Amino acid sequence: MTAEEVANDGNSIPMEGEDITPKKDGGVLKLVKKEGTGAELPMTGDKVFVHYVGTLLDGTQFDSSRDRGEKFSFELGKGQVIKAWDIGVATMRVGEICQLICKPMYAYGAAGSPPKIPPNATLVFQVELFEFHGEDITEDEDGGIIRRIVTKGEGYTKPNEGASVEVYVEGSHEGCVFDDRDLKFEVGDGESLDLPPGVEKALQAMEQGEESLFTIKPKYGFGNVGHAKFNIPPGATLQYKIKLTAFEKAKESWEMNTSEKLEQSVIVKEKGTQYFKDGKYKQAAVQYKRIVSWLEHESSLQGEEEEKAKALRLAAHLNLSMCYLKLQEPSPSLENCDKALELDANNEKALFRRGEALFVMKEFDRAKDDFQRVIQLYPANKAAKSQVLLCQKHIKEQHEKDKRLYANMFQKFAERDAKKEAEQAKKETDSAMDIEENAKKEAAQAKKGTDSAMEVEENGAQEQTAA
Repeated sequence: MTAEEVANDGNSIPMEGEDITPKKDGGVLKLVKKEGTGAELPMTGDKVFVHYVGTLLDGTQFDSSRDRGEKFSFELGKGQVIKAWDIGVATMRVGEICQLICKPMYAYGAAGSPPKIPPNATLVFQVELFEFHGEDITEDEDGGIIRRIVTKGEGYTKPNEGASVEVYVEGSHEGCVFDDRDLKFEVGDGESLDLPPGVEKALQAMEQGEESLFTIKPKYGFGNVGHAKFNIPPGATLQYKIKLTAFEKAKESWEMNTSEKLEQSVIVKEKGTQYFKDGKYKQAAVQYKRIVSWLEHESSLQGEEEEKAKALRLAAHLNLSMCYLKLQEPSPSLENCDKALELDANNEKALFRRGEALFVMKEFDRAKDDFQRVIQLYPANKAAKSQVLLCQKHIKEQHEKDKRLYANMFQKFAERDAKKEAEQAKKETDSAMDIEENAKKEAAQAKKGTDSAMEVEENGAQEQTAA
């Protein structure tokens, strides 16, 4: 008999259950106490919600989510819990209750977890699975891209913007497959291959060899336009199965020397310009932003290299401002114009485009100032003159609208005051009428009293005569 069998001898928790370890080494034994519902099991990366009660083999309880009255949640297969839990919960269905007997190597090992869990302790958990759902990989955690990992990848690195990737994609909508391809491309070029933005965002969250299922909401899919080629209607939620076969990361800024940054900036600038000419403004913006990220904080430049970097940064900000104007996003356009003007305070394009961004934002006074500045510096700029006239027209219309608004407000105030005065006058009239009525009543009462007194006096006189 082993030491563990001796320790367990006579205890209320027998060592029973199915060995669910990948190695079949008896490290995790599972015994189903209540069957769950449905056929679907949690996948790696899913957020799972459970209740549990943990005890030692002798029945001593050391932890319980039920006692705390709050379900415990964690991301499956991410090493956030003991190994036995990552293995065991992955085999459960919603509603299932099971017992997991966990040997030390799958629990807290030789160290234990003092003071409640001694060294080399075998632990017993009663676990109930309530729900699970995929991992939200969006930056804003807005539920726009949900991942469920079918096969976990290898390593810790992931593709970045500009990385060369080899992938298999299968896109479907309402159960119908509309895309099924093996592709090789650079992250940032997906739109030219009819891939929605969500696929490229998904790729940047994947490890090499990983295969995952992604649910992509319209914001990260084909939006409110849809995709005619694939027969995708506006506002469609998409499903993609993606396998990242291989990738090579693009060099990060810190991995490049000054010459490499300048060389790469020229290449991506030309790439961005081609995208812009093709009307692919989002892809163009991605390329221009890479130039900014590489050169914005480069402090070791001097002489000719410094001038070249400044020219590239200026061009990147100017082109970004134009991309955002085309995309009807005036705020980032304005920001890039400001950045360009920090590099060249009198830049004609920067001033004009800032004016355009302000015009879209309906800040007509500020827009007019920028267009007038353009005319002052560049008198031949006819477009700026036209924009000044447009601004003046809108400013005048706004003033007239404000006038009408205020006139209506004053009219309403006057009507309200007149109504109050009329109500007050009516109250005063009613009050005066009440006073007059009361006076009449009092006079009538007084007359009645006088008449009564006279009757008494006359009766008294008659009584005296009779006497």
